[in-house]
Amino acid sequence: MIGELGPKARAAAKALREASAETRTAAIRCMAAQIRARAGAILAANAGDVAAATRLVDRLRLDPARLEGIAAGVDQIAGLPDPVGAEMARWRRPNGLDIARVRTPIGVIGMIFESRPNVAADAAAIALRSGNALILRSGADALASARAIGEAISAGLAEAGLPEAAVQIVPIPDRDAVGAMLAGLDGAIDLIIPRGGKSLVARVEAEARVPVLSHLEGICHTYVHEAADPDMALEIVLNGKMRRTSVCGATETLLIDRAALPMLPAIADALRAAGCALRGDDEARAVSQMASTTEADWTTEYLEPILSVRTVAGLDKAIAHIALYGSSHTEAIVTGDSAAAARFLAEVDSAIVLHNASTQFADGGEFGFGAEIGIATGRLHARGPVGPEQLTTFKYQVRGTGQVRP
Repeated sequence: MIGELGPKARAAAKALREASAETRTAAIRCMAAQIRARAGAILAANAGDVAAATRLVDRLRLDPARLEGIAAGVDQIAGLPDPVGAEMARWRRPNGLDIARVRTPIGVIGMIFESRPNVAADAAAIALRSGNALILRSGADALASARAIGEAISAGLAEAGLPEAAVQIVPIPDRDAVGAMLAGLDGAIDLIIPRGGKSLVARVEAEARVPVLSHLEGICHTYVHEAADPDMALEIVLNGKMRRTSVCGATETLLIDRAALPMLPAIADALRAAGCALRGDDEARAVSQMASTTEADWTTEYLEPILSVRTVAGLDKAIAHIALYGSSHTEAIVTGDSAAAARFLAEVDSAIVLHNASTQFADGGEFGFGAEIGIATGRLHARGPVGPEQLTTFKYQVRGTGQVRP
């Protein structure tokens, strides 16, 4: 059964590459409509997944509002410019050759994800917008939800006249399916994207025989600089940590400038009032009651209402801490000092760096991508939120008038 997915996906990828942008747009809109039409079935399947879950329940749970958000995100992707065939650059050589670099689909993408059923819809819409076929393997905890969403996607594809095999969901939780995908399904898969915990990503990177676009853990930092506005700092830290603690863009470590320590008690009080447990170094604990930290705290993605707090002696030390302990995901500085902000934005080598904004903006929807397949934390082939444009490669189209090379 697993072996049949690859040839079907390869044939569907050819159909998508040849389809017009208008046809792909219509299919994405049909997918959104089918998600809404099948809301009852999707929510019922999700209720079963949630009842059986033992961890990361917030990531897994869908409700009518969240499901409508998923459908709205799919609709937003339908409205994005189609990247396929877009001209990235064009120039003419002295010999008269006209050379254009043009975006093309990657081909067949395999995605392995855990806990988040919305990924099925987001990834399907993004893959379709970029002209790629998609094979999705959900973790066992979200499989019923993913299959229900997959049925809506298939119905939308069929309604628009595109192959249902353009998006396929592996229907079983067998771990051998992961191994088959990592081997490339006999050459059918062009790119693997893992979205899940550290152990999943580590396995994919160790075993994959095809290129991998990694989404590693989000050990995200918010640095409160000495020139921060106290009220702004409180709101940004509170939102960065507590808006949704289980997302990869949640702040996990608060770095506070030694000169800004007088701001910490109010920030800590607001976090505690919201249900957040705090762990701090000696200087932080001297001004606000919290548990003590260990070295492991600086490298922990909590994904729950826990925040570590470290006091730093200025901007250089904050940047050094992020370089040593961060995961190259998302970092924020809160400051009214434009020179300090410029240095932070330039010198912190993470996929997303923010000034005076919450780390929770690490999201493809907030970037205008409609949604995202993940936040790529490596340096190749894409970085940051992965939307339709990031799921294209390119080719060169060369136009001549009879030139031959001497």
